[in-house]
Amino acid sequence: MKTLTALFTAAALTLTAGLAQADDVPLSQIPQLVKDGKIKPLEELNQVIMKLHPGATITDSDLDNHFNGYEYEVELKDAKGVEWDVDLNAATGEVLKNKQDD
Repeated sequence: MKTLTALFTAAALTLTAGLAQADDVPLSQIPQLVKDGKIKPLEELNQVIMKLHPGATITDSDLDNHFNGYEYEVELKDAKGVEWDVDLNAATGEVLKNKQDD
């Protein structure tokens, strides 16, 4: 019985982890997503981020396809050298996360 419970738990955790993962959207697909109205143009999303952190420099960015929509995830360094992680809903520009990087 313990073996069956362990196997069930492992299967459930694997399934849950799979649902939480996101797929990186290839750069070549972004223009079509914008054209279809599924995401805002990246320039517009970058403006939202720059309003949060004026003078910052974007060091990395990804567009991810989550099960509940597209997220634009950005790493940046502000004028004081502090690193930030900012996530936006790529369809609306809503700020989902804005936290200092650890």
